[in-house]
Amino acid sequence: MAKLVSKVYGDALFEAAQETKCLDETFEQVLALQEILKEHEDLIQLLNHPQVVKEEKIQIIDSIFRGRVSDDMMGFLTTVVEKGRQGDIPAIFEYFITTVKEYKKIGIAYVTSAVPLSEEQKAQVTERLLTTTRYVEFEMNYEVDPSLIGGMIIRIGDRVVDSSIKTQLYELKRQLLDVQLA
Repeated sequence: MAKLVSKVYGDALFEAAQETKCLDETFEQVLALQEILKEHEDLIQLLNHPQVVKEEKIQIIDSIFRGRVSDDMMGFLTTVVEKGRQGDIPAIFEYFITTVKEYKKIGIAYVTSAVPLSEEQKAQVTERLLTTTRYVEFEMNYEVDPSLIGGMIIRIGDRVVDSSIKTQLYELKRQLLDVQLA
């Protein structure tokens, strides 16, 4: 199975940052570049435009970022453009950020509840997650969905814990429909 472009380049950036012992600096630069690209979507569109040749794309990257990011980051961006993968830069950065957070054992949790949680409840959820996972810190994202009726859904990566009333009622309904009458 072919590897995703974001994984290949994201891993390369991560390994290079580790080798040069500048993981934190690279992480901060990637966060800043990601924000710039979100604010200026037209830059990615320009870099992806088929009538703009690679040399011009590299000059554009150079004129915008030279002196604002490290030479290693400039080299990385230039390589990505030379390989024609400039459209994948946002995905590469997203993968890199996720990889660094995993490396530093920072979990990202998405908590959906039927009603807004109090600060005390949020602290309890965070504490419970810290004691039941391998993470030493969490970035918590809270959302309210009244259709859950009660309980909550917690997502961390590809793991989901669903204790919502809505899901319990659905499961009960499914079980009742599966019952065959004699």
